[in-house]
Amino acid sequence: MTRIWFVTGATRGMGTAIVKAALDQGDKVVATGRNIARLRKLFANVPTDLIEFLELDVTSEPQAQSAVSEAVKCFGRIDVLVNNAGYCLLGRFEEATAQQIEAQFATNLFGMANVLRAVLPVMRRQASGRIFNTSSIAGVKAVANATFYSASKYAVEGMTLALADEVAPLGIQVTAIEPGFFRTEFLSDRSAKYGQSHIDDYVPYGNARALLATADGQQQGDPAKLAKVIVQVANLDKQPRQLLIGNDAIDFVMPSLEKRIVETHEFASLTQSTDF
Repeated sequence: MTRIWFVTGATRGMGTAIVKAALDQGDKVVATGRNIARLRKLFANVPTDLIEFLELDVTSEPQAQSAVSEAVKCFGRIDVLVNNAGYCLLGRFEEATAQQIEAQFATNLFGMANVLRAVLPVMRRQASGRIFNTSSIAGVKAVANATFYSASKYAVEGMTLALADEVAPLGIQVTAIEPGFFRTEFLSDRSAKYGQSHIDDYVPYGNARALLATADGQQQGDPAKLAKVIVQVANLDKQPRQLLIGNDAIDFVMPSLEKRIVETHEFASLTQSTDF
């Protein structure tokens, strides 16, 4: 059966690659993003009966509701949601302004929730659906110099895991995908944002732009291969609830997870000392 995909953040990077992969396996796609002209240019060679372009800023709940309504009007259903729109705010905790912090969560968490609230009623009516929420390895192991990006992705993880339990009886499966470093524009100045405050005490230890931006264009991960993994998972009878993606991902997060287990046992006597 031909499935209908709804992909946010489709104008670049992983979003673009996922749209292409879904089309390559014969499915149809609703490709959304803030720049609809760019979407039309990226997928100009795709037959119009296979793809629909919709403008969507995920921070706007009315836009999310409207885009989902248009998608259903066009294709009749939504089988796979890829909640991909997001960006990274880089810099230390104290360097980010309150406005920057709020904007990071407005896109990465609340924007994702806006799209979920619009799509879930459709999937509940269908009694079926697949959802992929884009998290990050930074949502498993917090990354210094990306404090609030990490915080937003930890929040995505929590929301995704709870949601997965809530909707599983309704025939809907949910996965948090946790990519490592992939060669997209994610760390470029066109995408990444940096804390605005300057604090002298941190100067000897470097800054986020110097530490992370040099990786732009050097990442080992291939977005096209990531997209193929997403398509493969969508074809499984049972999706994983969390999925690390990238050769660097396991090595990056496992020491942190193992350390947490060791530390839990180390301080177990304190943990268990609180009963009446």
